[in-house]
Amino acid sequence: MTGSTLNNRAPTGTLGESGIVEPRQDVSAENCAPAFSQADDSDAESEKNSERPKSREGATKDIDTVVTAAEQPQQQTHDPEKNDRNTKPQEYHNPVTKKQKWQSHLLTFLNDQWFLLTMGLLIILASQTQVPQSQQPLKSRIISYLCVCIIFFATGCTLDTSILIRNYARWKAHLWVQGQCFLLCSGIMFGVVSATALNRTFMDEGLLVGLVFMSCIPTTLATNVVMTGLAGGNQELAVVQVTLGNFIGVFITPALVIMYTSVPTWYNAVLPSSNAALFTEVYRRVLKQVGVSIYIPLFAGQIARYFFPNLCQKIFKQNPIMKRISSLAMLVIIWSTYDQAFASGAFDTVKASNKIFLVFILLAIWLVYLGISVTASLPLFEKKDIAAIAYCVTGKGPATGIPLSISIFEGLDLVLESKLQIPVVIYQSLSIGFGTMIIPVLRRWIARDERMSTGKV
Repeated sequence: MTGSTLNNRAPTGTLGESGIVEPRQDVSAENCAPAFSQADDSDAESEKNSERPKSREGATKDIDTVVTAAEQPQQQTHDPEKNDRNTKPQEYHNPVTKKQKWQSHLLTFLNDQWFLLTMGLLIILASQTQVPQSQQPLKSRIISYLCVCIIFFATGCTLDTSILIRNYARWKAHLWVQGQCFLLCSGIMFGVVSATALNRTFMDEGLLVGLVFMSCIPTTLATNVVMTGLAGGNQELAVVQVTLGNFIGVFITPALVIMYTSVPTWYNAVLPSSNAALFTEVYRRVLKQVGVSIYIPLFAGQIARYFFPNLCQKIFKQNPIMKRISSLAMLVIIWSTYDQAFASGAFDTVKASNKIFLVFILLAIWLVYLGISVTASLPLFEKKDIAAIAYCVTGKGPATGIPLSISIFEGLDLVLESKLQIPVVIYQSLSIGFGTMIIPVLRRWIARDERMSTGKV
């Protein structure tokens, strides 16, 4: 069929009652359905643009054409909405997702490192303003007793008595932890100090003795217990090691200090000769502190937990403030230690080069203690126990260290006494700071081991 024939062709109409296709122009718009009107317009436009002739083969084919044409506009009008639906969420959600992601990371960081950040602020505060020197002894005595009592009372209210007793019976773990804490740590430190002392003009002799003394003191009273609990470790084992270590430390620490300081070296010459009669006073003082601030509060907390288990659970586990009471008490102890150090001028008597060396050598020593305690314990203990062992071995603090440093030797002047205490104070800050940073790592490590043991990987 030619092009002229296509142009003269009758317009396509609708099927009438008589079976004859009626022209479209004779049909009233009021009597036509909207869908068929749209279909006719689309069909006419399709025929105009087509180059192939279309023969009318009957009403059935025309109706099929009408239905097909009626569906086409719906698809065309549907496509833009579909495109809008696909593009709008991308334009709206992408910035919000990034913002929420950063907020989640920030909240996780603050939740994990709030203790370290608060400790930094308290150290800055202690460096700027201090309690008057005349009130320092009273302040230190009150805080050392009160805050440690709070920590161990809260610990006693949250620990299961049967588990605590079972951990006291683990004598192999006691020998392992205390052997590393006293013998391994002091032996490594004595080797480092001996190597450093080869250059007599580099390091102050009082600081060298302070390093040796720091390695001989028992584990801290509170920080390792708190951080073990935050990391998900065996807090009962940590409590046992603290109570046991500070009890035997009264006898072991003076013996180790005398053994190392009796070696004829140039830096040991600054110390006066030891007086064995003073050890009776040392034992009395330290045993009193350990009994009043550790054993009695721990026993009282266990009694409270036995009679009021639900109340203890509600206060020390569910209350958002009280469940952090041990961490807050430990922050007060840290502030008190630095407040006393800055008030006594201990840092002013040391050269800047010696301070920098102390920071780096103590950090390296802490990493060595941590690495040995973890790797050597892997074949012998569970991961929860390893977390407690790591914190107990690496923990050295001034709670018992400073009273021992004052009592072991007689006749120390204030400058030399401050130099002996500086390594203890700096090491405590480093061990708490970096120990807090590894809490999330240990927590995930322990949680993954628990999922594997239960089959929920």
